[in-house]
Amino acid sequence: METASESPFTELGTLGIEEEFFVVDEYGRPVSGTDTLVYNSEPPAILENRLDHELFKFVIESQTPVIEDPGDAAATLSAVRGALVEHARDHGFEIAAAGLHPGARWRELEHAEKPRYRSQLDRIQYPQHRNTTAGLHVHVGVDDAEKAVWIANKIRWHLPIVLALAANSPYWNGFDTGLSSARAKLFEGLPNTGMPTTFDSFESFHRFEQRMIETDSISDRGELWFDVRPHTEYGTVEVRTADAQADIDRVLALVEYVHELVLDLAARYEDGETITAVRRELLDENKWRAIRHGREASFITRDGAETIDLMTAIERDRSRLDLDRLASLVAAESGATRQRRLAEDSVDRLYSSLLVEDPRRPSPR
Repeated sequence: METASESPFTELGTLGIEEEFFVVDEYGRPVSGTDTLVYNSEPPAILENRLDHELFKFVIESQTPVIEDPGDAAATLSAVRGALVEHARDHGFEIAAAGLHPGARWRELEHAEKPRYRSQLDRIQYPQHRNTTAGLHVHVGVDDAEKAVWIANKIRWHLPIVLALAANSPYWNGFDTGLSSARAKLFEGLPNTGMPTTFDSFESFHRFEQRMIETDSISDRGELWFDVRPHTEYGTVEVRTADAQADIDRVLALVEYVHELVLDLAARYEDGETITAVRRELLDENKWRAIRHGREASFITRDGAETIDLMTAIERDRSRLDLDRLASLVAAESGATRQRRLAEDSVDRLYSSLLVEDPRRPSPR
């Protein structure tokens, strides 16, 4: 069983974007389509070996190729999304995105038959049986394993801010949860999720990963589902905290934010900055605030001395980071608010709002 190695950590600043989507019918309602799209048909070339299903047969994941130049992120993501939408439509399906599908009732949906997922269902039971979540995962390449662990430790304070910006799942199992990101709370029901603790070194992370496998706590390193992790196969820091998004511009803004945070922290590591200890309980509280309130959340500062609102936190980052896309994301209506507003009109309008368009050939609905 493969575990941590320092060798993949060779490049700084590369990007990889993984998106989980819902396979739906023309009205935006969940359908079991992943067997057809993943196993029983040939996807477009850009999706070859970059398309997989998730736990349920209505959840599908796409992965971009490694993006060497962040300036190519928009074109690459457009190509991948467009290929997926085209592939789905060729087989009578549509693609939708949100942290949770508002009408997906897990008891009525089919689980995937892949042995890995069957093993998880057997081991984890109820929390995994109901796991209809869909997220956005951003990989940023890091050129040193120790640096990657340091960045993963340090970036944790920013993760609730990312989640507040991305909160897009107020509904679960057909009802309004009162949360902005019910996905984040639902996913925390699984083991090895949520806000990780700090690791003193790459070796300490390696020992932890090895111990989890040797004790049959996880079957492979991919089952460490924390909100951030040094990814020991790809040589990246992977941020896994955001809800999935239908709008490509929102995705690109979130990707830009995570990328800039990682580069900034890499530079601070090189400058010899030390880590100020922050209790994980405080980080958990900040995450809860993002889950509950989304854009309206306030956050406890690292020193615990005060709270700041989301806009203040973002402005502090914008003062030192190159964040061209973030302003439009902040100015737009939040995903959770938009879903609730549309639901007041009709469920059909809500569902149709989650449909993903081919960004290469947008068509009005």
